[in-house]
Amino acid sequence: MDFKKIDIFSPVILVVLVFLYLIFAYVGFTFHLKELTGINLITVGVIILGVIFYMIGVKSIKYLFKNRQIIVNNERISKLTSERFILTIVLLGILLQIVNLVYLGGIPLFSGYLKAHAATRIWLVSYLLFLPSINILLAKYHKKSYYILFIIGLILFVCTGYRTTAMAIVISVLITLYYTRNLPWKHMILSIVGIFLLLLIVGYIAVKSIEWQTWTLNPIELLFYRAGYTLQVLDKAILLPGSTHGLLIYNTLTGFLKSTDPRVIVGSTVLGYAHSTTSMIFGPAILDFGIWAMIIQMLILGVILEYMYLISRKTHKSLIIALYAVLLAHVIIWIETGPTDLVILLFFLIAIVTTIYTIKIRKT
Repeated sequence: MDFKKIDIFSPVILVVLVFLYLIFAYVGFTFHLKELTGINLITVGVIILGVIFYMIGVKSIKYLFKNRQIIVNNERISKLTSERFILTIVLLGILLQIVNLVYLGGIPLFSGYLKAHAATRIWLVSYLLFLPSINILLAKYHKKSYYILFIIGLILFVCTGYRTTAMAIVISVLITLYYTRNLPWKHMILSIVGIFLLLLIVGYIAVKSIEWQTWTLNPIELLFYRAGYTLQVLDKAILLPGSTHGLLIYNTLTGFLKSTDPRVIVGSTVLGYAHSTTSMIFGPAILDFGIWAMIIQMLILGVILEYMYLISRKTHKSLIIALYAVLLAHVIIWIETGPTDLVILLFFLIAIVTTIYTIKIRKT
């Protein structure tokens, strides 16, 4: 098999990672980490159903793109990706994150109390500016100094204590470089190992720093435990379809206001007490509106990701590649956390509006 012909960051990677996540959870169940008990086979069936409709979305766009011509408005893309403009946005994102840490009065990574308040409006704007702009900068402009900005930004966001944010930055940049720098396989493997280690370290430090919790698991055990625990939450959520009556999506969309954290609602509904809890990519939609909502969600995700992927591969424009990388990175993270973050939905909106503004698709 010629591995060079395998596009590891096509939308199909989500399917592979979902089943890899199930394997991780199974390991946690096998060793009964913190009394993990396992799940019902119906839950596996629901996951497979979600994956099937995701792939239907992917295949439908692939079919619709046949005999289609993509017309790129290069003038508009050039305006959106001018070096000075993108560099300014990157620096502004970094500056705002520094302001956010100063405002919090400490480093949330080392304090559960600070972490609980770290996702301020300043944080949201900072992340919204920094992530797509650093990807565009690295995709289009080959300057080593820009990697320093990437590292500075990564360190600052690691300091907030949010494991998913740090992972999204690293994964999206890896995807961007994969498509714009033709990374050798050995570099890819080293990068994936580095991401895995970052996941372990940041996740372990973050949970150990929560003052009101006591953890006895080592970093590796914690990784398998989180997968098993999240899958068990999904297992319970499937038995409660429509129980939140749209509260999760409502609180996600109003995240810039003083609304309740959607993950706390998941915990309150499924576990019976207020606790920030994830239920995989499938759980929130099921809790809000039932299985059909989850099916529609997965179908739409497949459509959008394949749409962005095909445009990025056919045009090879740095802007589209960077936006696709940002979306795919977050959807990969959603496998565990679920779509309950306003900022990520805003990334989807930005990507869709940008492609409509810069790309036209016509029949040939």
